Amino acid sequence: MEKSVDSQNTQQSMYAEDEGVDLKGFFLNIWKGKLIIAMVTIIFTGLSVALALSLPNIYKAEALLFPAENGKGDGGLAALAGQFGGLASMAGIDLGAGSSDKSALAIEVLKSRKFTSEFIERHNILLDLMAAESWSYEVNAIAYDEDIYDTKTNSWVRDVEFPFKPKPSLQEAYKEFKEIVYINSSKDTGMITISVEHISPYIAQQWVLWLIEDINKEMKERDVAEAIKSTEFLKQQIETTKVSDIKTVLFQLIEEQAKTIMFAEVRDEYVFKTIDPALVPEERVSPKRALICIVGALFGILIGILIILGKNYFREQESV
Repeated sequence: MEKSVDSQNTQQSMYAEDEGVDLKGFFLNIWKGKLIIAMVTIIFTGLSVALALSLPNIYKAEALLFPAENGKGDGGLAALAGQFGGLASMAGIDLGAGSSDKSALAIEVLKSRKFTSEFIERHNILLDLMAAESWSYEVNAIAYDEDIYDTKTNSWVRDVEFPFKPKPSLQEAYKEFKEIVYINSSKDTGMITISVEHISPYIAQQWVLWLIEDINKEMKERDVAEAIKSTEFLKQQIETTKVSDIKTVLFQLIEEQAKTIMFAEVRDEYVFKTIDPALVPEERVSPKRALICIVGALFGILIGILIILGKNYFREQESV
C-alpha cells in the first residue's frame, strides 16, 4: 500500500515537473522569437493605423421626440365607441385609437420601404446617400467617389452586373438608408429617438429634420383623407336612415371627424412633438481609431506568437 502511494506521488511530481518544463520552454521560445513577434506586431500596427486614417469620420445627429396628443375628446368618443363602434368601423373611424397607437403606426410608416423611397426622391438625396466619399470641414463640401459618380459629366458610372444599373435603384438606396437611420422607442418613457449617421454633420442634421417633418405631414394627410372619406359615408347614412336617434349619433360622428380635420390643420407637429431638436454634431461617433490601432497591435502579437509556435512544432516534427 505504501509503495502504491509513493508511486502515485512520484508520478504526480514528474507530471508537475514536466508541466513546469513545458511552461518554461514555452516562454523561452517566445523570448527567443521576440524579434519576429516585434516585427509582425509593427507590421499589423502599421496596417491598422493606415486603415484607421483611411476611414472617413462619421457624424451622428439625433432628435428626441414625444407622441403628440391626438386632440380628440376621450369622454364622448368612449361613449360612442361602446354603443356604435360597429357603425364607426364601417365608416373607417377608429374611435379607440390613442396617441400611443398613432405613434407606433407612425414609426412603422417611417421604417417602411414606401416612405423611405418617397423621402429619397422628394429630397433628392440619392447622390449623398450612395456616392459620398468624404467631407471637407473647411468648405463644407462633399467629395464623391469617382468610381460611382462622375462629377464632370454628372452621371452614374458604377460597374455593376445585371440586374443592377449604374444608377442605384430605390431598393438599393432603401437598404443603404436603413444602415444609417436609427429609430428607437423607450417603453418606459414613451420617448422616441431618431438619429442619422453621415460623413457630413450638416447632412445628418438636415435628414433628421426632414424625417420628422415628413412623417408628421404624412400622418396628418392620412388622417385628414380618412376623416373626409368617413364624413362622406356618414352623410350618406344620414340621408338613408329615418331613425332620429341614429341620425343624432351620425351627426356626432361627423362632428368628431370635423375636429380631426381642424386639429390637423392647426398643428404642424401632428404625431411627434420635438423635445430636443437635432443639432449639427461637432464630434464624430466613428471610427474609433485608437481602438482599431490597439486591436491591430494585439492581433499582431497573437500572429507573431502563432508563427513562433508553428516554427517550433515543425522543427520538432523534423527531428523525430
